[in-house]
Amino acid sequence: MSIEKNIEVGYISRVEGQGEIKIKIVDNAVEEARFGIFEPPKFFEAFLIGRKYNEVHELTSRICGICPVPHQICALRAIENALKLEVSEQTRKLRMLMNFANHLQSHALNLYLLAAPDYLNHESAISMVETHSHLVKKGLMLKKLGNDLTEAIGGKAIHPVSAVVGGFTDLPSKTTLENLKKRLKNALKDGEETVEFFASVNMPDFERKCEQIALTRKDMYPINDGVLSSTEGLNVNEQDYRKCIKELQADYSWAKHSIVVGRGSFMVGPLSRLNLNFNVLSDKAKAAAEKIGFKPIIYQPFKALMARAIELLNCIEYSLILIDELIPLKNEVVAEGDVKPKAGVGCAIVEAPRGILYHCYELDDKGVVKKADIVTPTAHNAKNIDEDLKAYAMQIHGLPLEEATLKCETLVRAYDPCISCSVHITRLKRSFF
Repeated sequence: MSIEKNIEVGYISRVEGQGEIKIKIVDNAVEEARFGIFEPPKFFEAFLIGRKYNEVHELTSRICGICPVPHQICALRAIENALKLEVSEQTRKLRMLMNFANHLQSHALNLYLLAAPDYLNHESAISMVETHSHLVKKGLMLKKLGNDLTEAIGGKAIHPVSAVVGGFTDLPSKTTLENLKKRLKNALKDGEETVEFFASVNMPDFERKCEQIALTRKDMYPINDGVLSSTEGLNVNEQDYRKCIKELQADYSWAKHSIVVGRGSFMVGPLSRLNLNFNVLSDKAKAAAEKIGFKPIIYQPFKALMARAIELLNCIEYSLILIDELIPLKNEVVAEGDVKPKAGVGCAIVEAPRGILYHCYELDDKGVVKKADIVTPTAHNAKNIDEDLKAYAMQIHGLPLEEATLKCETLVRAYDPCISCSVHITRLKRSFF
């Protein structure tokens, strides 16, 4: 008689969006392991068709309320590539600063408010207040710092408004940047303490080798551009993304799955970035990583939490470097009429907090979108999460069901999935109507 065990989480808590876990184990063998996404599709790629080139970044930033900045910057870069439009060095640095700020607020949110309860035996950050209020306060303070820096550059903390095709319509004042610089300097100690704290928590011992993909640069930690690289030797520019990454449809999820052509699933996100860019970390972040014994390449998905903490410190330090390089700002502002539309195809990849984000657009001679292709970090990670759950379930299926279930849910949270971003199906079957 077969012995069957089912690990099921109908609604994964403390992640952005709606997803589930279903694992079926029969006679000590995993028959099925699924990270299902049942959040309704949003059809962004479909309704971008027919919109003008200068509307795309505004519309796509609404894909997500947690990571609107990388969506906006990726769309802007893709459109500018299609128009063969070069932006100034100041614009590039302001966009980098805005994206580092977005990573800072997102990492603080995940570390202190979403993931920490798993390791401190709390059901949520709310219950943590009774015993660990200092951690909750620190997380909220760091998140606000990231939000305030985003607002200073982009005009709004959520869905910024001043970044447009070709540059910025408004610029922060010198006083604003200097005040933020003081707050960032004060936050360095909090960043170092964040690394030390998350290195001290007891993470599950689970390792599974998989391909890890991220942007890489030799001169700085990549955030808005770079070479698409992997631990298995991938090395291509962003225009060739579709030659090496393809998508599959899983019948249990509204998010598509991504694989490397000829190979299989892969991981994106802070652990992949850190493994592939360790040598270009900021000084304090690198010192903190070496102090806690972080040595690339690490294939333990739970240690994405540790990588995220190191990146949080890295974001603070790189933001300080960029502010120093930007002051004094040149009076470079652009208006909508400064850009002349034309036909073209442009693709771009930026690093969102959860990993590489891809946008690609085809424009006609009036700058109207004819085709759109968007792949988010969680869509990149979805199949790899399935593979991790399958391997991890084999390791822990002998535990009591409640404990095994919580550990699987914690594994998914280690990826910090942004499920809301990942559902944007492009092709609809008539049978749906």
